[in-house]
Amino acid sequence: MNNPNVTIKLNETLLEEFVRHYKDYQIDNSGEYIVFFAKKEGTTITVYESKRGFTAFFVGPKALDEAKNWDETASLNILKIKQKSEWLCINDQIGSDEVGVGDFFLPMIVVGAYIKKEDIEYLKDCGINDSKKIKDEDILEIVPKIINRVNISKLTLTNEKYNQMVVSKENINTLKAKMHNQVLKNLAKTFETKNIFIDQFVKEETYYKYLVNDTPLTGITFKTKGESYYPSIAVASMVARYCFLKEKEKLERKYGLVIPSGAGKKVNEFAVNFIKKFGLEEFEKNVKKNFANYDEVINKL
Repeated sequence: MNNPNVTIKLNETLLEEFVRHYKDYQIDNSGEYIVFFAKKEGTTITVYESKRGFTAFFVGPKALDEAKNWDETASLNILKIKQKSEWLCINDQIGSDEVGVGDFFLPMIVVGAYIKKEDIEYLKDCGINDSKKIKDEDILEIVPKIINRVNISKLTLTNEKYNQMVVSKENINTLKAKMHNQVLKNLAKTFETKNIFIDQFVKEETYYKYLVNDTPLTGITFKTKGESYYPSIAVASMVARYCFLKEKEKLERKYGLVIPSGAGKKVNEFAVNFIKKFGLEEFEKNVKKNFANYDEVINKL
């Protein structure tokens, strides 16, 4: 690995002491899920929160020394995930991917990622790959490690807003196209690169037809399974999945239920019970009403 890195767990009491200790080294950070960020003598220190508690991640030449101040058993992370060995492009680049398209209960999220050439080896060392090939628990561990090395643009379309858009004659592919176009434009106007990639979900000409009333970003390379070929799409894929899991956690805390992913039979069974507990109005705020699941569930009531 180019950068030694160590991960340790913190409880709330230790977190308070931890933050006090590194207060003089703290750096402002706008990361959505980052609790604390600091840099000391070339080593970055990031604390993030998940439903399993707080985790501190140290990266840099003194990562292990700093971690051992808090956990004597700390050791360097050893990559367990099979890495992608070759990419089609290893220069500065922007890529985008989405998640939640096939989920009845959960939102659709599109993420664009800008990565620099010099960070690609680090990202590969961290285990960047297609999010569908990585367990959710590994996504939750990896993404906070890379979030300060990449630039992200994220759009989240709640199901309530999704339903409003569908009523106004949008469909899932037009929405995807518009969201991809926007996150790519957000990054392209700030970071100059000719390498712009999208995980292809429709033909290129169809994609641009969907954007006839928008201002489309051009010069994009479309590639099916793009996360296997371009690190920027792989990063976008993992960050999108991470944000999706965080949205899932948020809804589960709100309703005190474990919300199933996808749109299978178990989702319908869950939906019927959800309606019994929270009512039809609350149910309709949280689901994609143009899915077949909606009629199937309503017909069971």
